[in-house]
Amino acid sequence: MSRPVVVAEIVRSGFVEGRHYGSVVALDAGGGVDWSVGVVDEPVLPRSCNKPIQALGMVRAGLDLPPDLLALACASHSGEPFHVEGARRILASAGLTEDALQTPPDWPVDDAAREDVIRAGGTKTSILMNCSGKHAAMLATCVINGWPVETYLAPDHPLQQVIAGTFADLTGEPVTTVAIDGCGAPLLSTSLVGLARAFRALAVATEGPERRIAEAIREHPAYVSGTQRDELALLTAIPGAIGKAGAESVYAVALPDGRAFALKTDDGAPRVRPVLMAEALRRSGVLELEGVDADAVRRTGQHVLLGGGQPVGEIRAAY
Repeated sequence: MSRPVVVAEIVRSGFVEGRHYGSVVALDAGGGVDWSVGVVDEPVLPRSCNKPIQALGMVRAGLDLPPDLLALACASHSGEPFHVEGARRILASAGLTEDALQTPPDWPVDDAAREDVIRAGGTKTSILMNCSGKHAAMLATCVINGWPVETYLAPDHPLQQVIAGTFADLTGEPVTTVAIDGCGAPLLSTSLVGLARAFRALAVATEGPERRIAEAIREHPAYVSGTQRDELALLTAIPGAIGKAGAESVYAVALPDGRAFALKTDDGAPRVRPVLMAEALRRSGVLELEGVDADAVRRTGQHVLLGGGQPVGEIRAAY
């Protein structure tokens, strides 16, 4: 990102002690750019925001899961028991065990879930890693198509080629960079405009695999993140919305009326991500829509700074 701008200020005791730089884009209901700040037309690595699009590629390739497990295929899950059990269900449906997963061993993201594992004498495992739902779905897709499971993460594997084609289709942009994500899977680049365009395509779909992905996220948002996550609070507050957060402070949200949003900060700080999305939604009038819990949306965008255990400041949007 060559020219990010100041998008948030870190304010302590009335003093601006720091700033976050980044870029934000909002698409209007017709899919055109309504407004933007910073750099929105150059490639970025959307990290886990790519997961619903990757899941779409799998469904196009024949993956057939119930909605809760399809939502888990889109997830950076918290490692709560229902997430882990769901990943095992996906694997079992394909006749596989968690030994087939190539996710790096990890602890649950959720604090309580991680502490429960530690108290029980558990260790880091691949099934606990937040991407295990996506990887389980990738493996299941390979089994359905008779593709090799041992090399499912290779960029030239038939599964990854199908996903890359789907990604380019939905973003409307060629993939210029194929990196390796934290989970080991291929990570495809697009611009923030392309990312918002892809989420819009899912949100407005009325039939087909795109509709299945969107409905899975809408019906089971806790499977996409976790019971204590800000993404769940946001999707619950906006009827029909779909969304996904990613590492390096990337975030994409789309509404069924066609409006869509994507953002990224230059420093990748996760704390500012929900602050920026709440402001983008406010700026585009989403908080005024019928049925939207505006107070709940605002709460997702509040990041209080403490001093001596007491509130003394905040991170506030500045665009």
